[in-house]
Amino acid sequence: MSSNIPKIVILGAGYGGILTALRLQKQLNYNEADVTLVNKHDYHYITTHLHMPAAGTDNPENARVSISKLIDEFKIDFVKSTVVQIRTQDKKVILEDGTLSYDYLVIGVGGEPETFGIPGLGEYAMNIRSINSVRLIREHISYQFAKYKREPHRTDYLTFVIGGAGFTGIEFIGELADRIPELCREYDVDPQLVKIYNIEAAPTALPGFDPELVEYAVEVLKKKGVTFKIGTAIKECTPDGVVVGEGEEIKSKTVIWTGGIRGNRLIEEAGFETMRGRVKVDEFLRAPGHENIYIIGDNSLMFNPEGRPYPPTAQIAMQQGVTCAHNLVASIRNQPLKKFEFSNKGVVASLGKGEAVGIAFGKKYKGRVAAWLKKLVDLRYLFIIGGIPLVLRKGKFF
Repeated sequence: MSSNIPKIVILGAGYGGILTALRLQKQLNYNEADVTLVNKHDYHYITTHLHMPAAGTDNPENARVSISKLIDEFKIDFVKSTVVQIRTQDKKVILEDGTLSYDYLVIGVGGEPETFGIPGLGEYAMNIRSINSVRLIREHISYQFAKYKREPHRTDYLTFVIGGAGFTGIEFIGELADRIPELCREYDVDPQLVKIYNIEAAPTALPGFDPELVEYAVEVLKKKGVTFKIGTAIKECTPDGVVVGEGEEIKSKTVIWTGGIRGNRLIEEAGFETMRGRVKVDEFLRAPGHENIYIIGDNSLMFNPEGRPYPPTAQIAMQQGVTCAHNLVASIRNQPLKKFEFSNKGVVASLGKGEAVGIAFGKKYKGRVAAWLKKLVDLRYLFIIGGIPLVLRKGKFF
């Protein structure tokens, strides 16, 4: 290959990265650019599905798709490796086992849990962040029931604390509440002994969501046995549990933190100006001062017309991927770039089997209809990345 073909390197095969890659694959002509996708796993995982395997209500395999099944290797080189450093001045990316040079770079390496400086969270809490982390949570939860049978005075084994009542927290609690009765039967444990606490510092669960739907969600989960502590901050996480509010201690061997995502350390280390690890990108999704670097997904910071940052969701990352690919092709062809405009298709939070709340097409949905809507959203995503074959292969699990 001659060296005058522009090199595009995409870091991360999350929602933004995989959509950028798939769109480039479709829009670029043969030999128009050399595209490399880097990801630390050889699979793409569907983050919005992880709360199910984490609680043990589904198999982790169902939440992942092999990258080789999604991309055309004649058009995109896939490199399975971990990014160690981004060197913008040399136009190079240092991997743990090599170096890639680029003309255009897309950064979509995903976020990290934001602990807001709460002592002990990093050390003693678990996170629903990846296939590997949910495998651990799932095994850990079953293990607590087994341990309780050996030490029946230890009710802290049966106490589950979920920090954060955003979408991930609420969806996980819904699944966990469904799973507990099964675990109680399996291990002969009295369900009355199991406690699920959801702790949220904001004055409401699902902050920023429609109040009527929030109320419905909280009622559904309370009926399933969840205790909410809203407007209550976690002050510290210890090996024995959490300290909340004015010094109240909740003893628990399972603390799961879902209280927020920040950007990625790699980006701060690369010298970009960041806010909590995110880069405020321009209207074309480029890093300020770098015409050839695009930043998408959890790594990017964008503000809505009211001046509030968009929450880091799968939906926005996917739409950014589509615009990012368009702008890369336009750059190569010296055509005008397209501004990114977020089109909110709505949002659905599942509350366990057959229950959900959502807003779509400007209308509110709850209960079974919302649960169907959630299924449609997931199937639509499978269709976007893998067409009908992927829908047929994975759709029944969603």
